[in-house]
Amino acid sequence: MNLQKIRKISEHPLMIISVALLALSGNVQAGVKIQQWQTSTGAEVYFVENHHLPIIDVSVNFSAGSARDDAETSGLASVTKYLMTLGAAGMSDELIANKMADVGAILGGDFDADRASFKLRTLSSEQEKSQAMDVFAKILQQPDFPVAVLEREKARIVAGLQESSTQPESISNRAFMMALYPDHPYRLDESGDVDTVAKIRREDLKNFYSRYYGAKEAVVAMIGDMTREQAMALAEKLTVGLPKGGSAPNIPPVALPVKAKEQRISHPASQSHILLGYPGIKRGDPDLFPLHVGNYILGGGGFVSRLTEEVREKRGLVYSVYSYFMPMAEFGPFQIGLQTKKEQAESALQLVRDTLDKFIQHGVTEVELKAAKSNIIGGFPMRIDSNNKILDYLNVIGFYKLPLNYLDTYNSNIEKVTAAQIKNAFARRIKPEQFVTVIVGDPATQ
Repeated sequence: MNLQKIRKISEHPLMIISVALLALSGNVQAGVKIQQWQTSTGAEVYFVENHHLPIIDVSVNFSAGSARDDAETSGLASVTKYLMTLGAAGMSDELIANKMADVGAILGGDFDADRASFKLRTLSSEQEKSQAMDVFAKILQQPDFPVAVLEREKARIVAGLQESSTQPESISNRAFMMALYPDHPYRLDESGDVDTVAKIRREDLKNFYSRYYGAKEAVVAMIGDMTREQAMALAEKLTVGLPKGGSAPNIPPVALPVKAKEQRISHPASQSHILLGYPGIKRGDPDLFPLHVGNYILGGGGFVSRLTEEVREKRGLVYSVYSYFMPMAEFGPFQIGLQTKKEQAESALQLVRDTLDKFIQHGVTEVELKAAKSNIIGGFPMRIDSNNKILDYLNVIGFYKLPLNYLDTYNSNIEKVTAAQIKNAFARRIKPEQFVTVIVGDPATQ
């Protein structure tokens, strides 16, 4: 790319306006009005109209995450999603990048076990919008899956997998998910395995695309400078040429562990990486808010959490310790993680278990509850202070079929949580006696 083009892109209005977005949108987004409808092809659309900045953010989501793989095809879902952006309707990856750059558009996306998501940010002016959306529609509807690009990217992915297989954090994450979900596709690494990625063929990508990128499965999220009529036309443009296949099957239910599992893995690192946990909650779970507020107190609130106070601040046993729930289409993990010196691993792990047991047995205090609510509610405006953040919420609301008033009622749902609800929810949903525990860098295995 020559200097003139670099200067052109850096001076493009979208790049300048993006800086103003954070400053302005916080005032814009008080009360998010979500409009919802279906396209003629059956795709679901979620739209927020916002004319304060001449920008449009669009995301198209499919139930095409890594949970659609199996042990023999691990990595196929992620490679399919990625290759769609590297060649479409006869355009090379370089031409796609140049066409986006010429109008200051930004192409992105997300990928996890449940979902493959494609994102686009563009100016709302007709010339820029038209070119960016034309390219975006072709990526979604006419992927080429070029063989040469596939082979190049497979080699890159395999090299990355080989490198990550030596890193304690990657080793612990993979072992933890394999142990927590031994017979469920959530156990599969999103990037795949060296052997399975190496075997992927162009025909595999085409078949996966035809099966899981159907119009009826698409969820379109949009926010920005356009009217509902313009948004309806855009949603049609982005979905009308998608495969006409049927609905993807539901992700299978998660079986809860019936007994504890512990895995100790040797590693030369000076630290032990420890993960422990249990299948947690689904999206839309009725226990979501009590568990969310409770976990903020337990280990999700950083330096104000019990785990940090007990394990790091009082005793200095860890470099870091945290806990979180990851709600998914089926039971996503409740996970506690910590890093510590190898010689302190047993003491730190036992203290974490003791702190969790005490938390479940006795619950939270009113002082802790009041502080947690105040922090969560006080921080909520920062979670919707830009179009991009609201777009992410629209994706989740649409994909997981959450109520349209989810954002409007979020703070009131937090405020309603009681100490009794937290204690009850943790007692019912979290079973430490059945936890999965993985220790990478365990001194006993050296």
